[in-house]
Amino acid sequence: MSAQQKAIRNIAIIAHVDHGKTTLVDSLLAQSGIFRDNEAVPTCVMDSNDLERERGITILSKNTAVTYNDTRINIVDTPGHADFGGEVERVLGMVDGCLLIVDANEGPMPQTRFVLKKALEQGLRPIVFVNKIDRARVDPETAVDKVLDLFLELGADDDQCDFPYLFGSGLGGFAKPDMKTESDTMRPLFDAILRHVPPPVGDADKPLQLQITTLDYSDFLGRIIIGRVHNGVIKQGQNAALIKDDGSVKKGRISKLLGFEGLQRVEIAEACAGDLVAVAGFDDVNIGETIACPDEPKALPLIKVDEPTLQMTFVVNDSPFAGKEGKFVTSRQVRDRLQRELLTNVALRVEDTDSPDRFAVSGRGELHLGILIETMRREGYEFQVSQPQVIFRTIDGTPCEPVETLVMDVPEAAVGSCIEKLGTRKAEMQNMETSADGRTQLEFVVPSRGLIGFRGEFIRATRGEGIMSHSFFEYRPMTGDFDTRRNGVLIAFEEGTATFYALKNAEDRGQFFISPGTKVYKGMIIGENNRPQDLEINVCKSKQLTNMRSAGAEELDTLQSPVQMTLERALEYIGPGEMLEVTPESIRLRKLPAKKMAKR
Repeated sequence: MSAQQKAIRNIAIIAHVDHGKTTLVDSLLAQSGIFRDNEAVPTCVMDSNDLERERGITILSKNTAVTYNDTRINIVDTPGHADFGGEVERVLGMVDGCLLIVDANEGPMPQTRFVLKKALEQGLRPIVFVNKIDRARVDPETAVDKVLDLFLELGADDDQCDFPYLFGSGLGGFAKPDMKTESDTMRPLFDAILRHVPPPVGDADKPLQLQITTLDYSDFLGRIIIGRVHNGVIKQGQNAALIKDDGSVKKGRISKLLGFEGLQRVEIAEACAGDLVAVAGFDDVNIGETIACPDEPKALPLIKVDEPTLQMTFVVNDSPFAGKEGKFVTSRQVRDRLQRELLTNVALRVEDTDSPDRFAVSGRGELHLGILIETMRREGYEFQVSQPQVIFRTIDGTPCEPVETLVMDVPEAAVGSCIEKLGTRKAEMQNMETSADGRTQLEFVVPSRGLIGFRGEFIRATRGEGIMSHSFFEYRPMTGDFDTRRNGVLIAFEEGTATFYALKNAEDRGQFFISPGTKVYKGMIIGENNRPQDLEINVCKSKQLTNMRSAGAEELDTLQSPVQMTLERALEYIGPGEMLEVTPESIRLRKLPAKKMAKR
């Protein structure tokens, strides 16, 4: 192995959502000397996407590189939500080690189990970093014990169970090998990466093999391929062959070769086996395909990603307000956008249906599909989506459904209510622990369809004080039907503009989703009824004015605040026979007419 190869380390940062991955990368970048002293650097610098910054979560995996003690460390930041597990799976094939971050207070959570399972399957030996030790009421030593229990539960071998661990704080910018040692830098973590992450395996003398793990696009360079050089040397301007997933070979040329340095992509002349690079020159490419030497093209094994568990139908908008707010509204435009998403989103599936204006879109969960809908909405697309449906499978002749691990942190007073609500949804309790601060941690295994629409009930049961997170566990035999019925809905009786007078008169009927001045149409869902039946009401009725002074003229009438229907809330709320209308400016719920329901 060449000296150049030995001076490389490739590491992925994996953890449960909100355990501090992106903040830790901020500290590693800041202390590696990448930024100038006077350079303005935002927090969570790796979360470059608008949606990521708004929500405070990582959606797409991204890589950066720092140099420490003459060693180049390629760092890949991954998402924490189970819905974006496809990003984690493909990234673990690029690296030789991983850093598992665990919150010192919460310990391992559902997504910690998921990402650790994937890392152990790849044969990686994780370095465990117990984060947020500078917060109150933390127990870092117990967190390490819980991580060891999780390693044993997931069937790790002896070498993997003997994992190195450090304590520290990504926000505080320090790491230390044990709780007694004082430290104010990240040097112990950098040293642990150099010591415990093996140099990349690969032979620079063999023919070129580069596996595509991420796709990007540039207005100047066109399609950009990001991947790891497994064998050989890649040079700018050289001829290469693209081996497609069906085995066909397409000749081309490396027009641009870019390396990573901090947050920048810098042009380089060549890269050796083991390095992560960005390549331009090939247009029609898919994730998992191989760029190889044109004389001896040999393909690498394709990346295997878990199948989707949730499906929605995307439909061209045919409501009375169709085409008024969106820029892209036709079935061809919606179809092209979904096909384009498939190029970069490996866990997504899009299928045509028997109708040309309906597309079956499958993903990992409500958040995965919700992010796609929100991105399309911001790009100017207008369409409708149906209620999310769980994807069932037949395994050994038995119909099976996806089951998820659910962990909840709730106030003690809400425990009984949460257990009762999950009991009706066929959930099985696995564990229950009460902490000193009066909160209880509950762990359940629950069918995925039992979680559709559960978040709203959970927030009400815990009065907004509960925290819940869930991730896919496995497929199990079907548990039978259960009742997840909510109250009926209030439906607009005619097209027009909602008035204060009409809403005030109908206030005792239920909770509204709209405010006075909102334009409505016949069949639009404007609120939730207090009773199980659906109810049509006229919210456009105006007060008949006379020249007589009324007795209550001096009183100030107020209307209770409407429920703000965000995209996530609307996706959880809609039921069978209802559609969610998504436009760049509005999110509306509508009831499908009985005629259309019969057609479906």
